[in-house]
Amino acid sequence: MDTFLQQIINGLVLGSMYALVALGYTMVYGIINLINFAHGEVLMVGALTSWTVVTALQGAGLPGWLLLVLSLAAAIVVCALLNFTIEKIAYRPLRNAPRLAPLITAMGMSLLLQTLAMMIWKPSTKPYPILLPSEPFFLGGAVINVTQILILVITAVTLFGLMYLVNRTKLGRAMRATAENPRVAALMGVRPDMVISATFVIGAALAALAGVMYAANYGSVQHTMGFLPGLKAFTAAVFGGIGNLAGAVVGGVLLGLIEALGSGYIGALTGGVLGSQYQDIFAFIVLILVLTVRPQGLLGERVADRA
Repeated sequence: MDTFLQQIINGLVLGSMYALVALGYTMVYGIINLINFAHGEVLMVGALTSWTVVTALQGAGLPGWLLLVLSLAAAIVVCALLNFTIEKIAYRPLRNAPRLAPLITAMGMSLLLQTLAMMIWKPSTKPYPILLPSEPFFLGGAVINVTQILILVITAVTLFGLMYLVNRTKLGRAMRATAENPRVAALMGVRPDMVISATFVIGAALAALAGVMYAANYGSVQHTMGFLPGLKAFTAAVFGGIGNLAGAVVGGVLLGLIEALGSGYIGALTGGVLGSQYQDIFAFIVLILVLTVRPQGLLGERVADRA
């Protein structure tokens, strides 16, 4: 039972990070029907930017929580500018092109960002400093720390904040109108280009937040760290129902739970043939099953509310 409870906690934390990235995927898809496969690399840039700020200011005597806040703010600014530029240069000129063109561009942008990050930050893995108290809290026989609690709280607050933004604000109404019909929205006074850019900026902020939390939780950063979480977050978005905000969070959390429980019990289930190092296969098994059985995802896609 202790192992089960620990894996549940690990799964919720992992799933929350997937959910933050999946929200960025689903917002962009909801507006322009584009899968931004460079989104995982935006997470990576956010984590490496945070690491740069933390290491630069570590000797200034600032408390750990303030270092984390300052590095997060820097990561959000850098990622927002990066995603704004990507949308303007790589995606906007291809908005009316065949679907395959922006898809290939997104993959190319992903490789380009990895290469640039390798040139700027070097290919070696870098340790991310421990900034928050590491004393564990015991829940039954399971353990959770401050960083993991913070990840869970941030994900919940972010979801409610985005739901409020989309459903209760002027920008949210403009997002829904643009998602429904950009031409009609433009006739009603909405500026679709501005709305799309704002969506990319918000998605970048979410990716930066996930990147910093990922680095703080696992304690290391490198230029390839965004690829696999980005791919799994995309799987989570499809799992929950891409284009649906709540679906992205549900998909992320469920995928994290499946992966954590699978890695914890796969050895016993297979008689030791497979170990926890095979945990990555569960995300793609889930993707295959969902696309086969329910292609629209668990919560489907509500066209009128997608953003």
